[in-house]
Amino acid sequence: MILLDTDVCIHLLRGNRNIIKKRQNYSDQVAISFMTVAELYYGVGKSANPQKNKTGLEQFILTVKVINSNRKIASRFGQLKAMLENKGILLADADLLIAATALETSTLLVTGNIKHYQRIENLTLDNWIS
Repeated sequence: MILLDTDVCIHLLRGNRNIIKKRQNYSDQVAISFMTVAELYYGVGKSANPQKNKTGLEQFILTVKVINSNRKIASRFGQLKAMLENKGILLADADLLIAATALETSTLLVTGNIKHYQRIENLTLDNWIS
């Protein structure tokens, strides 16, 4: 199972043909984190056409597995945040929650934010955006 980061979902929702094709060609299960769902709803709320975009988002959510938080993900988040802070590295909590979700549930995090996530050990990344 792969986990899509929020930026990849945004490209999918905006109709990026290259990313849509990559998603269609991926034969295993595709998932998103509860944090990505929250970030996408935030984007909908800020958009020029919230009702239309909410409908599109909710249709998209039906096509993926949504991974909700649990104790393992929360524990991994805490470990990651402490480890990075001890190294003087700050990363947004949303990104850390997505990374923790990927580490606990998925084989791969698909993102365009490679520079953010490459600071996290043992996190396998793929960039579908560039």
